[in-house]
Amino acid sequence: MVDFNDRMRGEEAKFAMDEETAFRVAARRNRLLGEWAAGLMQLTPEETEAYKKAVVQADFEEAGDEDVIRKVLGDLVAAGHDMDEAAVRAMLEEKNVEARRQLMSQS
Repeated sequence: MVDFNDRMRGEEAKFAMDEETAFRVAARRNRLLGEWAAGLMQLTPEETEAYKKAVVQADFEEAGDEDVIRKVLGDLVAAGHDMDEAAVRAMLEEKNVEARRQLMSQS
């Protein structure tokens, strides 16, 4: 019985750690995506920092990535860039890989 309880606690701890890692990857990915978009929009360094934070905040509007994609795509189009959803999704995926690499290299 003790072995089962120990294993259950271990699984719960692993789940919590996996969730935390996923959250950290998503937040870093969103910052990287915001930095990319800010570069396209030629924002100042101060505006870039604020924009990266705004992209991270956008991810809390709804579950999934649609809120982030909608924000970045809308901002790029409003800034006069000929951008489509597929390009933003591709960059989001690229930044996801980069974020994972960065976090793994820190560990």
